[in-house]
Amino acid sequence: MKAKYYLAPAAALFIIVTLVASPGITFEASARGLGLWWNIVVPSLLPFFVAAELLTGLGAVHFFGVLLEPLMRPLFRVPGVGGFILAVGLASGSPMGAMLTAQYRSKDALSKEEGERLMSFANTAGPLFMTGAVATGMLGWPAIGMTLVLVHYLSSITTGLIMRFYKGKAISKPLPSKGEFILSRAARALVTARDQDGRHIGRLLSDAITKAFNSLLLVGGFIICFSVLFELLNASGLIPWLASALSIKSEVLQVLSAGALELTNGCRQAAQSSLPIAGKFVIISAILAWSGISIQGQAASFTRDTDMSMGPYLFARVIQACFAALYAALFLKINWIPPLPAAVIEYVSLGLGTKYLVSLVYLGAVLLSLAVFATTLGLVTTCFKMKISAFRVNQRS
Repeated sequence: MKAKYYLAPAAALFIIVTLVASPGITFEASARGLGLWWNIVVPSLLPFFVAAELLTGLGAVHFFGVLLEPLMRPLFRVPGVGGFILAVGLASGSPMGAMLTAQYRSKDALSKEEGERLMSFANTAGPLFMTGAVATGMLGWPAIGMTLVLVHYLSSITTGLIMRFYKGKAISKPLPSKGEFILSRAARALVTARDQDGRHIGRLLSDAITKAFNSLLLVGGFIICFSVLFELLNASGLIPWLASALSIKSEVLQVLSAGALELTNGCRQAAQSSLPIAGKFVIISAILAWSGISIQGQAASFTRDTDMSMGPYLFARVIQACFAALYAALFLKINWIPPLPAAVIEYVSLGLGTKYLVSLVYLGAVLLSLAVFATTLGLVTTCFKMKISAFRVNQRS
């Protein structure tokens, strides 16, 4: 008989009994997780969920994909559409990167290997969460916010550059350009994608909102479940017992276990610990990169209907956590701490409606920057190809 068929039901039964036996802890942890989801996750992610679906249906993602192909293909060995997914993932936070990667893998815009490469570095923490909730709200050190974001993004890009070697032989070739102007190809890709979608704007908006809330409910369920699990783990007395058995400080093990399970609780535990501020910053940087089993579970739920494996993603989390800790220590060593804008510092205390407005403005800035960057890259690529063609003509003559 195989033990695996009995372990999962036994674990589920144990958790249910524990929940029933500790109603007070369960209720408080659930309420805390719900508050986190409603006040931070929903306002920061909802605009990005809706915008991503709208831009997909309108064909804008395919437009960006053609323009970003010359950058994403040589650097990360993923198609140009990965540039859009990376930009939205970096700007909004988890689990947008995983959700969009799975979505475009389902549409066959990414191969299995390309999807696994892309998800390994595109599913990141959001900048508003890192600067507002973590740096300002938890650490009480607003000035470190920009450094925290930079550490996280650098570790993510470094991980992407390493993961480009994952199954290096499994690389799909880019579509032939046939000498066509890159902006023309991008425009043609937009029109083709829009024709294939076919939904009118009202239906598209309705579908985008419905899909966004379904995804957010899934995220909220994970946050609440892991908040309860963490509080039950604290109340069980298991952590002090393990700390005594392993001869390490109970506080250190508590921070590590919280960070391993859930990102927000891990950052909060590290910030409230008695560690020196530099140590807190390094540990929080590593926790943000690891992202916690909760977010990893969210990523797995989005990819369950695809053929992508979670192995490369989990391996990449370990790599990024190591690089994040290294970069954090390095920036503290050189004392590179740029100032944080006052608007970001006040983000934690803003009302829910104002948070939605801030997220919308930030989303607009991100999309505008992406459009400008992609267009500039397309023009530069075209000019470069024209110069090569002119050089070849001169050489022949």
